[in-house]
Amino acid sequence: MQRRVFERIPVELTVRFYCYDNDYSGTVTNISENGMYICTNNMCFPFSPEFKIVIPLKAEMLNIPVKVRRITKTSDRYDGIGVEIMNPPRNYLDFVGEIRAKL
Repeated sequence: MQRRVFERIPVELTVRFYCYDNDYSGTVTNISENGMYICTNNMCFPFSPEFKIVIPLKAEMLNIPVKVRRITKTSDRYDGIGVEIMNPPRNYLDFVGEIRAKL
């Protein structure tokens, strides 16, 4: 069994993401420097394997490029997606570092 490079941190964070010009929202339930899991509230949609997630912060909106690594599905609905952060920007790494420091 392969171990994660970075330990995931449990969070509850609302995010938006865009696939094929469609706007979606979800809740990040765990996050790390190189990935996150997003609950998608039983959405049914075709999606690109790569897209951007928008995380609203007080001072800015983080636009994070991601790649789908895992999909969870119940019946014909997607419950969530595990994504890898592609070339994590400094402001994202700082954001995760702040969350980790509060533990």
